[in-house]
Amino acid sequence: MSLVLYTNPMSRGRIARWALEETGAPYETRILQWGAEMKAPQFCDLNPMGKIPVLDHAGTIVTETAAIVAYLADAFPEAGLAPPVHSPLRGPYYRWLFFAAGPLEAATTDKSLNVDIPPEKCAFVGYGNLALVLDVVEKTVTATPYLLGETFSAADLYLASHLGFGLRFGIIEPRPAFQDYIARTTSRPAAQRANTLDDAAMPPAP
Repeated sequence: MSLVLYTNPMSRGRIARWALEETGAPYETRILQWGAEMKAPQFCDLNPMGKIPVLDHAGTIVTETAAIVAYLADAFPEAGLAPPVHSPLRGPYYRWLFFAAGPLEAATTDKSLNVDIPPEKCAFVGYGNLALVLDVVEKTVTATPYLLGETFSAADLYLASHLGFGLRFGIIEPRPAFQDYIARTTSRPAAQRANTLDDAAMPPAP
């Protein structure tokens, strides 16, 4: 198998699995348990951070979820997950993919850890504040069905995944625009397949 995903169903690996399902390419899943298994020397040879997800594509190792999503979009162009390299849409594609991986994730992580940024330090942290980030996202996802207009892309996959996580855990307020956008993106067959596979891999309830 030339594609192997190291993951856990209770992790950002769910995003990587969705991306893999969108490509339509066959892949193998290796579920790692939290703790010693992820910190074992064999796995740390793949990712010295000792964390998942990790993608192994015929010996090419990719870590960091946004990087995995972007890599898969380029490695399997027939899936249509990214605009062609020289398309004018490539700019907004990168913009929103990394807005989700940067400002949105940083702001929501701080919120989940009860980190309050003083107003005078908002420029220092880069994302300003969570309210500003969410206002920008709301304006964007209500302007067109998807981030690039009428066409779904890997940037939508990544943004919708983070919004869904934030809503599920009460980190992000349930604005109707977010709920509509998440419903629109996660209704895709690949998203449904990925969710079913990860749910089946969840440990049994105590």
